[in-house]
Amino acid sequence: MNPTQLSLARYVGPVTVHPDGTAIVAAIRRIDLEVDDYSSQLWLVPTDGGPSRQLTHAWRDASPVYSPDGQWIAFIRSVRDDAGKVGKPQLWVMPTGGGEARKLTDHPLGAEAPAWSADSTRVAYLAREPEEGRYGSVEKTTPDKEPPRRITRMMYRVDGLGFMDGRPRQIWVAPLDGEPAQVTKDDVDHDVPAWSPTEDLLVFAASGHEDRGNDLRSDVWVCRPDGSDLRALTDGSMAVNQPVFTPDGTAVVFTGNTLGEDRRHGVAHNNSLWRVPLAGGGSTMLTDEEAHNVPSEIVVAADGVLFPNENRGAVEVLKVPFDGGTPSVVLDGGRRQVQSIAVADAPGGQVVAASFADGGTWGDILVRGSDGAERVLTDLSPGYRAEARVFDLEEVSAPAPDGYPVHGWLVRPEGEGPHPVLLMIHGGPFTQYGWQLFDEAQVYAGAGYAVLMSNPRGSSGYGLAHGRHIVGNVGELSTIDLMALLDSVLGDPSLDSSRVGVLGGSHGGYMTTWLAAHEGRRFKAACSERAVNAIDSFTGASDIGWFFADDLYGPDLDQQRLQSPLTHAGKIDIPMLIIHSEQDWRCPVEQAQRLYVALRRRGVPTEMLLFPGEGHELSRSGLPSHRLARFDAILDWFGRHV
Repeated sequence: MNPTQLSLARYVGPVTVHPDGTAIVAAIRRIDLEVDDYSSQLWLVPTDGGPSRQLTHAWRDASPVYSPDGQWIAFIRSVRDDAGKVGKPQLWVMPTGGGEARKLTDHPLGAEAPAWSADSTRVAYLAREPEEGRYGSVEKTTPDKEPPRRITRMMYRVDGLGFMDGRPRQIWVAPLDGEPAQVTKDDVDHDVPAWSPTEDLLVFAASGHEDRGNDLRSDVWVCRPDGSDLRALTDGSMAVNQPVFTPDGTAVVFTGNTLGEDRRHGVAHNNSLWRVPLAGGGSTMLTDEEAHNVPSEIVVAADGVLFPNENRGAVEVLKVPFDGGTPSVVLDGGRRQVQSIAVADAPGGQVVAASFADGGTWGDILVRGSDGAERVLTDLSPGYRAEARVFDLEEVSAPAPDGYPVHGWLVRPEGEGPHPVLLMIHGGPFTQYGWQLFDEAQVYAGAGYAVLMSNPRGSSGYGLAHGRHIVGNVGELSTIDLMALLDSVLGDPSLDSSRVGVLGGSHGGYMTTWLAAHEGRRFKAACSERAVNAIDSFTGASDIGWFFADDLYGPDLDQQRLQSPLTHAGKIDIPMLIIHSEQDWRCPVEQAQRLYVALRRRGVPTEMLLFPGEGHELSRSGLPSHRLARFDAILDWFGRHV
């Protein structure tokens, strides 16, 4: 794979399934290099295996949801005009029996997250409303001419969004015929809404307490569709997400984790599934906090809650009864990652739809029929396979010095070798590499490198103890597992142990800088990207630093200094490429600048690549031209030094 072949990949967005189980609709996204942007359209996929067909032809359609009666699809559309300008995303609906789509909203900052009422006559959704004088609400008032901001809370800006003041995310309800009405009005962000079965209540997550913005607390709230009778169902001890009513309407299920006494401790904790009664009472955990981690959306079916679960690099789908118990397997993770799920309790039996990725596809759609049989319905990667080589994921493991098994994957290039090796380290650290095509590994393998990806202790998907092992001593303990797996694979004669590079982003950048200082003799060069290099300034400058730093590295300032890679920069002698984005608020650009200056002052071969207009997610969702430039720079760097 070369970087330009990213345009051949097809990615599947969240799926929705017709109430009778006969069809699935999803947005298929692609990169358009010619216009330097992303485009997506809705496709209909029959569950009987019939041919798929494209439903929409606009520039960017996403987030489709079937109405409960099956007569409508609500979705979010961004229109691109003849001059190439893409407008704000708005809520649209289209009839499933044929006919033109029509727009229901016209919000200045756009709309998102449609949710149907049970009678299929109304759609709840989210939209940000700008304060007068901010965010383009007054013509010719550019950001530099807006009034000053009075900051009074710890959480005041977010990577990818920017400043939060003056544009809270509110819940709205749009009838199919008529004007949208605003439901919530408090100066607080509200999360994705869901309707009660009787249509008289909306449920959502929000930080509605008085000290919001100074802790991580959020609660499950309910109100009537006109905003009245607002009340919290949870007790303020958790961070919560995705609340949904049970089919009988007597309770709400949601995901969340507890936060400790100061409500700021949520790092490296599994996200669990919970239930709370609508009438009031305590919340009950439905899943095992040690064993299960719920990384994305849950779905309520007639007989329980379906949820994705990370498991050793895979993502499976499990089902748990509404009163808890041992989950059953609905979709085995195997050598794949399920990315989204939808359920239809159809007259003929339950139908489960899902999108997934694995080692041979960027994304496809499958169905598990009422008979329990599973069938893959699409093949969205033939164009990619026709032009690009798919490099296989080879599962590897090795014992750490204490005997603990370290798990990962090796992606080998073509030929007999010996091949140069790149140790690639994921971010988080509480995330996981796994069973799916990864553009970075495919690009580097296509350039002739063997790529090693590992889930050392500190990663998610292997139990809570695995994920929390490194807390308070991140660099040293992560190094043990990473080097154990690297040493193991370097025993393979087809790999060249004298030509090894290391790279990673975010926490992976932190570990890259750390390894360059502490294990530099093992590497020919390094590429540290969007890294945490200095915990002290990260604490105050990052959008999450005010809680994340103490929670992961520990609150002792001397220990934070010792865990900061910048403290040890004087030991770095290998060539270092530093990549960062100018608008990164997660790991602000000063993290790169401080490391760059420290190394250049010592004469270490160091270069810094800065991307304008990009945030922390550059490598995943930045401008396509910037993503290609990033790949070119990394390949050039390791080509010169490894």
